[in-house]
Amino acid sequence: MLRALLTGLQRDLLSGGKNLRLHALRSLLTMLGMVFGVASVIAMLAVGRGAGQEALEQIRQFGSDVVVLNSTKDAGEEKSGQTRAFLNVYGITYADAARIDATLPHVKRVVRVKFRAEEASAAQQRREVRLVGTTPDWFALVPRSLMAGRYLCDLDEELGSNVAVITEEVARRLLPASAVLGEYLRVGGSSYTVVGVVRSSGRGGAGKAPDQSNDVYIPMSTYRKNIGDVRLQHVGGTTVREKVELQQVLVQLEHESHVEPAAAVLQGLVERFHKKEDVQLYVPLALLRQAEQTQRTFNIVLGTIAGISLLVGGIGIMNIMLASVTERTREIGIRRAIGAKRQHILRQFLTETLVLSGCGGGLGVALGLLLPWVITRFTGLETLVSVPSLVLALLISMGVGIGFGLYPALRAARLDPIEALRHE
Repeated sequence: MLRALLTGLQRDLLSGGKNLRLHALRSLLTMLGMVFGVASVIAMLAVGRGAGQEALEQIRQFGSDVVVLNSTKDAGEEKSGQTRAFLNVYGITYADAARIDATLPHVKRVVRVKFRAEEASAAQQRREVRLVGTTPDWFALVPRSLMAGRYLCDLDEELGSNVAVITEEVARRLLPASAVLGEYLRVGGSSYTVVGVVRSSGRGGAGKAPDQSNDVYIPMSTYRKNIGDVRLQHVGGTTVREKVELQQVLVQLEHESHVEPAAAVLQGLVERFHKKEDVQLYVPLALLRQAEQTQRTFNIVLGTIAGISLLVGGIGIMNIMLASVTERTREIGIRRAIGAKRQHILRQFLTETLVLSGCGGGLGVALGLLLPWVITRFTGLETLVSVPSLVLALLISMGVGIGFGLYPALRAARLDPIEALRHE
């Protein structure tokens, strides 16, 4: 029975292909709606996924179990000009970090961070770097592969050693012809011995990845000894003194489920001990969820718009199949007269519809793979084609084709044989 079914299906496919080839141009024009519909679905989803992928990746780099506190100038003070006071004090304090250590439950590690832009020099080379004072836990929280040497250790922090771990870009720019390890790097008026080189993500900035490609890491105690907490800035001919004890505190929790309760507690601590709005809370987990939800909505909108093209292609298939039924009414009558049943007629026309939509869908997938490449090549916009989107677009195209071809097939199957034979 299975063999007979397969034989019948093969016969229907050959017959359907033959009938479509008899009107090759008409069939091709009908398929174009399906081709462009499938291609637009794939291309739009690729553009949507690509556009959001980089932003999502930047958020993920922090980890979903981390809460970040950033020091920031109070907007009201900055507008009113109070930043030109003798000493402007703002941001996270050492006492804040101690309170977090002492009161916040489920804390895995608290990483204190100080940083500022400085000019670094070595081997007659100069380059602006970001000098980062931190603890050895930094390298556990922000894992970057070690290319040479070692990370900062507890003994460096305890002794306040003038040692530094640099990124590969800093090593390449400042010490291109040296062995790097053991070389001296002069930053901000002090010399540091290079003890390690790490591979950086190359990203960074406020609220994004914590590291940057031009980082130089030194122990927190060394930073406080050599640089201190007060910074002088020249603004409009006036020297402004600012005191910021910690630019950033990274709080890693034991589990992702503790992040949101911990964020609420931290927000309460900030509001209680900071009357000015000089500390901002950054929760990557919340931003990740929001970004993913936005991405899903964006994909749904793009998919819906592209799906309209598929519906237009389906209408074109229905139109051509209805015309085919009218043209082949006498043929249907002859087939019924010599013993063909309604299910045979129905199956024949559905097979033709399936061939039509399947070929259109296949060409659409090929075009859909080409379009994202063209978009990326000529616009620089990131695109990302996923296998599920290819399969989904192809299945939807065949489903739409069969759905719109069902009515013409039923109409053909229900024709009265005698009336069909009289048709001219």
